[in-house]
Parts: sequence; structure tokens; C-alpha cells
Amino acid sequence: QVQLVESGGGSVQAGGSLRLSCAASGYTNGRMGWFRQATGKEREGVAAIDRDGAIIYADSVKGRFTISKDNAKNTLYLQMNSLTPEDTAIYYCAADTRRLGTGASLFVPLYDTWGQGTQVTVSS
Repeated sequence: QVQLVESGGGSVQAGGSLRLSCAASGYTNGRMGWFRQATGKEREGVAAIDRDGAIIYADSVKGRFTISKDNAKNTLYLQMNSLTPEDTAIYYCAADTRRLGTGASLFVPLYDTWGQGTQVTVSS
């Protein structure tokens, strides 16, 4: 059974940077992604990567966020730069462990395994 543990969240001022990590135990050769949920809003996709390294970003983070995966360490990362207060949310790492399909996706229902989340707060 796959388990995901996020770390790296915190509080920063607008314009600052944070790097999130997601340590995975178990088989994670399928799609993985980062999602976020702000208070009172639905969970949304931020960035995702598939088993071949294809990547997709939400329009709101393009050019500011970078997703990467270290297969040797079985760890997913999200480098977040130029943060704004609108980026404040709980950030979740997720994995699609049921399929080995190619193609990165931000479609929440595709992902069956989730981490506990890490809070990111950006102040103006």
C-alpha cells in the first residue's frame, strides 16, 4: 500500500519561495501530482507528472512553480517561487496507483492515494 508524506510547508511573505516534498513508500510509478485546497474552495490541481516525465501545470502557477520527481528517492517535489497570497492553501501530494497510463493530469478523481497535506500561508 502506497503512503505519501508531505513536508516543507510554512509561512512566507509575498514574493517568497517554498519547496514542498512528498516522500512516497510503495509503488508510485504512475501519475503523481500536487493539489491544493484553500478555505471554502474545492480542491484543485496545481501540477502533475506522469511515469514518462510529462508535466502539466495549472495556468495560475505556470512560470512560478516547478514539479519534479526523484525516482531514486521516490520523492516528489514542488518548487514554488514568486508566491502570492492567492497561493495560500493546504497542499496535498497524490498518486494514481490504479493505472499506469501515460499523460499527466490535474483531474482530482484520477488520484486514489493522498497525503495528509501541508499548510502554505503567504502574507502580503
